[in-house]
Amino acid sequence: MPADAVASARAADTGDAGAGDAGARGWLQRHLSKLVVAPSFAAALIFFYGFILWTVIISLTGSRMLPSYEIVGFENYVNIWRLSRWETAVENLFLFGVLFMGLSMALGCLLAVLLDQRIRAEGALRTIYLYPMAISYIVTGTAWKWLLDPGIGLEKAMHDLGWTGFAFNWINDPDMAIYTIVLAAVWQASGFVMAMVLAALRGVDDEIIKAAWLDGASLANIYRRIIIPTIRPVFLSAFVILMHLAIKTFDLVMALTAAGPGTATSVPATFMYDMAFQRDRLDFAATSAVMMLATVAAIIVPYLYSEIRSGKRG
Repeated sequence: MPADAVASARAADTGDAGAGDAGARGWLQRHLSKLVVAPSFAAALIFFYGFILWTVIISLTGSRMLPSYEIVGFENYVNIWRLSRWETAVENLFLFGVLFMGLSMALGCLLAVLLDQRIRAEGALRTIYLYPMAISYIVTGTAWKWLLDPGIGLEKAMHDLGWTGFAFNWINDPDMAIYTIVLAAVWQASGFVMAMVLAALRGVDDEIIKAAWLDGASLANIYRRIIIPTIRPVFLSAFVILMHLAIKTFDLVMALTAAGPGTATSVPATFMYDMAFQRDRLDFAATSAVMMLATVAAIIVPYLYSEIRSGKRG
């Protein structure tokens, strides 16, 4: 074969190889982000949505200690309401949720308004109020358990100071124990609400407020007619987050009261744990979990839908 023909063949081979390498690099660059995300997406698909589906299936079965896949329909969703412990858990959740969300919103908004007045040491106070949110609920529950324990906490401290008539034994009182959960939860979450509302207040246009001042509007009217309507989406976001926290409250209750005395502070999450690991009723545990998920979805899905629609309109 002539030398020039051999050179031409080699050049052609080299050109094809280079084109192939360039094509592979281009494909890799186009799909690199998908390849990086693919493992975590697959893990979430299997271990999150897969187990949600599995829990729904178990809730339709008669499983006891071990899973059983013999479908019994929606009997568990009817029978669970015949359990006094489930009714107690739902009542406690309703009471806890209303007080927790109401007090957290009120205290958080009050702190935000006070800090918005540009007071001294604002940074330090903001950090102090927000710090509890950085603590886990286990730590919060343990700390409040020590504080409220009549033998070592606040009551004993008052007795040591000479106030022997002081009594504060809510944590041991079945009628008052649920309010200790509310106290600890509000202490932890109100700073988070404060941070959200304060950031929204700082985002309000000062020119509008100055114009209202010049027109003779009072501070109450400025907040009621200008500031609050402007930051209304923040209230909705805080409300959704607090409700989500209230529905899935578990570790705070277990650390503070262990759902006691008796079942006085039982909530759906502790009911689910008890049925799954202590009563060998996997079917009721799965049923309660699905009902909690449905409640959270009923709150989150409309909120996300409204956010997506408002984003498209914007």
